[in-house]
Amino acid sequence: MQVYIGSDHGGFNQKQLLLADLQLEGVEVTDCGTYSSESTDYPDFALAVSQAVTANKGSLGILLCRSGEGMEMAANKVPKIRAALVWKPEVAAETRRDNDANVLVIPSDFVSDEESRKIARSFLTTEFSGEERHIKRLEKLHRIEHTTYEV
Repeated sequence: MQVYIGSDHGGFNQKQLLLADLQLEGVEVTDCGTYSSESTDYPDFALAVSQAVTANKGSLGILLCRSGEGMEMAANKVPKIRAALVWKPEVAAETRRDNDANVLVIPSDFVSDEESRKIARSFLTTEFSGEERHIKRLEKLHRIEHTTYEV
């Protein structure tokens, strides 16, 4: 599995921990920045990770910032990205299983280092269920990217 990871300055320390953990576990992981705790703009890293995920079928992304909200908003601007803001391992598993989320967003100010490890592990080890009802919903979601959808 190929994983792309990125953060702004607010998520930098947790990103470094997760990066080291993933490398120790033998996961093929690419660090898309930032590379220090100096102030940066989160959209740059959300775009880098999201573009890498869309360019490499079957890959997943992890993004971190203080609240996670900016990263999630920016990542979800990229077509075919389904970024989910996650604060518990159970939510990580559910968003992979039901929504086939391909980018995990962790709010590093609101979860401990250990909890972020559990969240990432849950996200990376859970597969999409492939259930017809979820596939149907994902097809609708992708249509929204290209046209106005009426309820």
